[in-house]
Amino acid sequence: MQIALGVMPLPPTHPVESLYQAHHSWLTGWLRRKLGCPHSAADLAQDTFIRVLTAREPPVIVEPRAFLTTLAKRVLCNHYRRQDVERAYQETLAQMPQVLAPSEEDKAIILQTLMELDQLLDGLPRPVKRAFLLAQVDGLTYPQIAAELGISVATVKRHLNKAALRCYFAL
Repeated sequence: MQIALGVMPLPPTHPVESLYQAHHSWLTGWLRRKLGCPHSAADLAQDTFIRVLTAREPPVIVEPRAFLTTLAKRVLCNHYRRQDVERAYQETLAQMPQVLAPSEEDKAIILQTLMELDQLLDGLPRPVKRAFLLAQVDGLTYPQIAAELGISVATVKRHLNKAALRCYFAL
């Protein structure tokens, strides 16, 4: 029996590894053109591949670039939504008296909570989200929310029930 020295067969690669090796540079370039920022593009490309890795069921990929583009567009939408939430939060903080401003740690926690709320409420109609935020964040009563949104108290109740159900089933 003869043993070949120094030659070991390579283990089969993971499908995501192959996908990453074949298309990571292309995806990063595509995102760079969309964002105009190479650092954000690299981060979002990584986020896209993380979504592939963490999928509940391994995806069947027929057209890898079309598949990655679809995922990357979702990641990009989330990126823009996060920027919008951060911008709105920063504007709100700017209006607060300096004495009442939260610490940096509290700001990070609040922003993370706002992002999670945004994810939970994604897909709900805008008035439902607004009513929920007025109740939960601003602490307004049903009649105050009704006056703010120009709707009836019964509609406020329906909106808040819809939002509460979304949150409950997300847990």
